[in-house]
Amino acid sequence: MLHSLYRGLTYIGGPAVRLYLDRRRAAGKEDPLRGGERLGHAVRPRPAGPLVWVHAASVGEANSVLVLIDRILALAPDATVLLTTGTVTSAALMARRLPARAIHQYVPVDLPDAVGRFLDHWRPDLVLWIESEIWPNLLAGVRRRGIPAALVNARMSARSFARWRYAPGLVRGLLATFRVVLAQTEGDAERLRALGAAGVACVGNLKFSAEPPPADPAHLAALREACEERPAWLFASSHPGEDAVAAEVHAELAARLPALLTIVAPRHPHRGPDIAALMQARGLSAARRAEGALPQAGHAVYVADTMGELGLLYRLAPVVCMGGSFIPHGGQNPVEPAQLGCAVVYGPHMWNFAEITHQLEAAGGAVAVADQEALRATVARLLTDGEARAAVVAGARRVTEHNRRVVDRALDALAPLLAQAGVKAAA
Repeated sequence: MLHSLYRGLTYIGGPAVRLYLDRRRAAGKEDPLRGGERLGHAVRPRPAGPLVWVHAASVGEANSVLVLIDRILALAPDATVLLTTGTVTSAALMARRLPARAIHQYVPVDLPDAVGRFLDHWRPDLVLWIESEIWPNLLAGVRRRGIPAALVNARMSARSFARWRYAPGLVRGLLATFRVVLAQTEGDAERLRALGAAGVACVGNLKFSAEPPPADPAHLAALREACEERPAWLFASSHPGEDAVAAEVHAELAARLPALLTIVAPRHPHRGPDIAALMQARGLSAARRAEGALPQAGHAVYVADTMGELGLLYRLAPVVCMGGSFIPHGGQNPVEPAQLGCAVVYGPHMWNFAEITHQLEAAGGAVAVADQEALRATVARLLTDGEARAAVVAGARRVTEHNRRVVDRALDALAPLLAQAGVKAAA
């Protein structure tokens, strides 16, 4: 009954959703050249052969599933992967990182007509839904067409579980879309089973199997030369409110480390001018990467306000603090800097990566801090004590190496669905 009500409301609310998309487009949050995709209008034909539709909400989910996409395409040379995401940032990044025979499209908004056009055009043979984004009309369309589907890298936090328990019939119907559910942790698996999911197994977090983000060698060499052996730390994927934390930590450490370079890479690069202005207002000279600048000797802060260059920055900075962890956001992915030999630090709000941080901390492979003062002390220690930094890096390496086979376990669990969809290993 709840889904019927939702479907009816989305029929009625179509004009409001289109107005919402127009406002997002005006704010730069929608692609002005590809707006039709959000309403289910494709501008390219469906390729011949098996097509696997992978839906990943945004950058983090899309990055985590690239390794699985690569393996599926290697398994079946006649298959195509259709990857959908919902953000401009993820689309730009996937344009650079998707392999051949993988197509990116924006996911259609959850209006019945848009969903119908999308599914009628692409006719996927298999659907892989990544993590936890749930759209009732899209899932109902998949279910009505009898398309095999799996929920991969699934997570169900205790908070989300408590909310879904108020609508047991709705969530049970939505989860019935998936014949296989691959959970990140045993806790996620238990909560998904309690909500009615079938075929649930815990295989681990795909983020551990993802390849580290790439870096342009020439750009890396230029940055290393510009930094001239200065002690440097990175505040990665910062959110509003956290840039000031980075500024204050820098100001407190500068007396002890006068050559210190603080690098701030905002989660959303369009905030670069505001961050540079904040730094200047606090008396800290700042350069912006989006303007083509390199850090000079007189710059205290380097604002890395470009897209898709975290791999470059992780290779530059030996100490990395994860953004989204000093505000109640849930943190950003600590696996990538851990893979690249950084000493990883984060604040108290890392619930989106609770199992990962638990493993890292148990192995001594990351440092959790309670507040700004603890962050200052930890950054100072890790920058000046090579043995302490090496111990954190070694602990992280043990965790990442132990979990590298997550993608193999996921593929094994998906093998029956892949075969049913015609995605089979070449003879």
